[in-house]
Amino acid sequence: MRGIGPLIPGRYAGIVVVIFTDLDGTLLDHHTYGIEPARPVLERLNRAGVPVVFCTSKTRAETEYWRSRTGNHSPFVAENGAAAFIPRGHFPFPAPGAILRDNYEVLEFGTPYAQLLAALAKAEMASGCPVRAFHRMQAPEIAALAALPLEQAELARLREYDEPFQILDPGRESQLLKEIESQGLRWTRGGRFCHITGGHDKSSAVQALAALYRRTTPNLVTVALGDGLNDAPMLLAADRPVIMPSAHADRLLEIVPHARLAPEPGPSGWARVISEMIPE
Repeated sequence: MRGIGPLIPGRYAGIVVVIFTDLDGTLLDHHTYGIEPARPVLERLNRAGVPVVFCTSKTRAETEYWRSRTGNHSPFVAENGAAAFIPRGHFPFPAPGAILRDNYEVLEFGTPYAQLLAALAKAEMASGCPVRAFHRMQAPEIAALAALPLEQAELARLREYDEPFQILDPGRESQLLKEIESQGLRWTRGGRFCHITGGHDKSSAVQALAALYRRTTPNLVTVALGDGLNDAPMLLAADRPVIMPSAHADRLLEIVPHARLAPEPGPSGWARVISEMIPE
């Protein structure tokens, strides 16, 4: 196991760190979606004014649920980097290029959802590889596949820029993924599903938000934590990447060789690594 070591010795003044974190399998337990072991550290960071930016494959509605559960008021990134949602007034200046939607300034990087569904159907037909996609499922099926409560499964269906799917014929998987790429789109793997997305990944939103924070805090250090292959771009974009133990950890360490490996998975490992990197 790679050691972590302190990122900032002792106490810190003002905002000098921004934490970008995946949710499933990272801040949340992969199996239970529990978060309790990390709650004391999250509360300490909140009191200290350290932004914790959720950067997830979850929808805006799902991410808002977890922000409410944790008292989080930072910007967040939804649907694998498709959009960054900045609470109005979070920065003392408008975010360049943002559109106003509800109570957010929104930086969009993704492809509209309807285009993704059409592209996935085309790839499925051309490759002969059947898939089970979210838009063809009802909430109870999603709840069963993702081990989610029904209420959260309903929120997971509110897609805007990203479609999760399961590949039903592994023998034709490579053809399906090539067909997606041939349309100028991307695919990625999360903890439970593949995803079809536009020509973006988590790094675009992370870099954009980091640039906004650096306008007021030039000496900012960014930390990123993730457990899936879809987290690799986010980890590469951060100053201090941390890989959470998972089935993908070895591959992630090949992609991000300068990353640290957390001592254990899920919220317990998340809390431990952040406590070691950012002592009280």
